[in-house]
Amino acid sequence: MTMPYSITTPPVPARFLLLGDSHAGCVGRAAQQAGLPFVGGPVGSGRDFLGPFLDVDDDGGGGGGDGGGDLVFRDAETRRLVREFLDELGATGFAGLDVPLVCTFGLSAHTVATRQNWDIHRDRHGTVPEGFLRSGLFGDLVRASVRGALAFYDRTAALGLRVLALMPPQRVPGMSAPEVFFAAQDVVGAELTARGVELVDLRARVTDGAGQQRPAFCQADDTIHGNLGFGRLVVAELLDRGL
Repeated sequence: MTMPYSITTPPVPARFLLLGDSHAGCVGRAAQQAGLPFVGGPVGSGRDFLGPFLDVDDDGGGGGGDGGGDLVFRDAETRRLVREFLDELGATGFAGLDVPLVCTFGLSAHTVATRQNWDIHRDRHGTVPEGFLRSGLFGDLVRASVRGALAFYDRTAALGLRVLALMPPQRVPGMSAPEVFFAAQDVVGAELTARGVELVDLRARVTDGAGQQRPAFCQADDTIHGNLGFGRLVVAELLDRGL
């Protein structure tokens, strides 16, 4: 996990709260380099935010209106980090957040696409059939795999927050099935859009003809992350959207 960080320059207020896994790292670095004030950073690994990872606190005083209770992360270290970020923003909880939330939860597509999880669905040629990838069963399996993240976005929608989710770098490590990676992220993206989340999708700008991330936007020393150049494109898109 990339260590979290924040940059605020009083009296300039933070423009957004950044929460996510290690894919948020290059975005935070790019925002820092650009002098864009924000709070947050990575607070766990990608797989930490797929299954259930939060509870709703109906008694903590953070909920208001139709949104009900506030969000409480189950992992103690994540809870501590998020609490520090909210304190820095002067928010008692997510219900009191008055800046947009930029997030990568649930979009760790390479983890969802782990090869061994899909072996049972391969045909005699060893591939996962296109028909299956378009099926309701596949969609149900993907939604079940990211049910914790979907629950998070259900709650942010109920609280009326503006949320922007970052589609992951289009990098498929050897542990993952490429056809599942590409299909799964589309399922998750559609689910987030249905919840009012704004998708920041740079695929048309950073990929080659095969849909893979071009080397100019890849972190050179690993197989899954985007580099600072990719982060700069994300930050530019955030600015274009008014952040």
